[in-house]
Amino acid sequence: MNHQGLSVIFSPVLAATRALALGVLLSLLGLHAKAVETVRVGVLAFGTVNWELQAMQNAGLDTAHGVQLQVVPLASGDASTVALQGGAVDVIVSDWLWVARQRAAGKAFSFYPYSTAVGGIIVPANSPLRQLADLRGKRLGIAGGPQDKSWLLLRALAQQTLGADLATMVTPQFAAPPLLNRLLEQGDLDAVLNFWHFGARLQAQGMRELISTQTAVRELGVGLELPLIGWVFDSKWAEQHPAAIGGFLSASYQTKALLARDDQAWDGLRSTMKAPNEAVFKALRDAYRAGTPHCFGAAQREAADKAFAVFLAHGGAAMTGGLRQLDAQVFWPGPAPKACQPL
Repeated sequence: MNHQGLSVIFSPVLAATRALALGVLLSLLGLHAKAVETVRVGVLAFGTVNWELQAMQNAGLDTAHGVQLQVVPLASGDASTVALQGGAVDVIVSDWLWVARQRAAGKAFSFYPYSTAVGGIIVPANSPLRQLADLRGKRLGIAGGPQDKSWLLLRALAQQTLGADLATMVTPQFAAPPLLNRLLEQGDLDAVLNFWHFGARLQAQGMRELISTQTAVRELGVGLELPLIGWVFDSKWAEQHPAAIGGFLSASYQTKALLARDDQAWDGLRSTMKAPNEAVFKALRDAYRAGTPHCFGAAQREAADKAFAVFLAHGGAAMTGGLRQLDAQVFWPGPAPKACQPL
């Protein structure tokens, strides 16, 4: 039989094989496309959460975990909680005390750790203030309002160690974080209790931290670095979309691990961070890294119970939504990070 005859005989077989292979490939591609779920993440328009989400997308870690991020910019923290409750977004960053209050009101939200970075009290480099007791009679600027968690923790510490309420020891001035920084720079305040990234900008100028919120947490006997803020989402949505929430949380923690070890991963974030110089850029980067939660397990949940008791004692039932103890269902069980394994 000649080659032309062989070609005639095998061409239908080859065509069928190619068609079958193409069909399998298209089927696999179709399955992959169906496996990718959109996760709508509500963030403050210029907030630090954007850094992690951008780094996640830059590295392709969202799609690698089967999720497609849809970043939804919002105007304020209140706007983010309203958007979550209204179903306009799937995930936001908030604190577990807000989640506890919502659960007390019958709304099934859950929390998973995002960061241990909260903030602290910053003073000028040449300030004579060295410890909490030195704040007596001073002008203290406070971000977040009278029910701010850092403020309540520091009030509790002053009560425990000094036998005095910090709210009456100082002249408190509540204001927006950028304004507080300006007032401290101008000498119109003696100290500020500000969020971590605003504190980092001041420290880059040579100012120093008098005490951090995490130091207060430890000295109050809570004993561990405690993530006060985290990813918050509707538990029912998460149960209905296990691949979406599991993929998103895994991508988040892989992104944190990347940012913790790889300086180059930060280069693509410079424009988003809006650091005016290299010193501020490095201060923000290092402060973010310092807030990376490495562990969350039974010990951390016990620490949260102790912190909740502090909030109840100093913020009252209004702050805890009438709860007398922390609902264990506040904390989502996983999948990442693995129980108490370093990133």
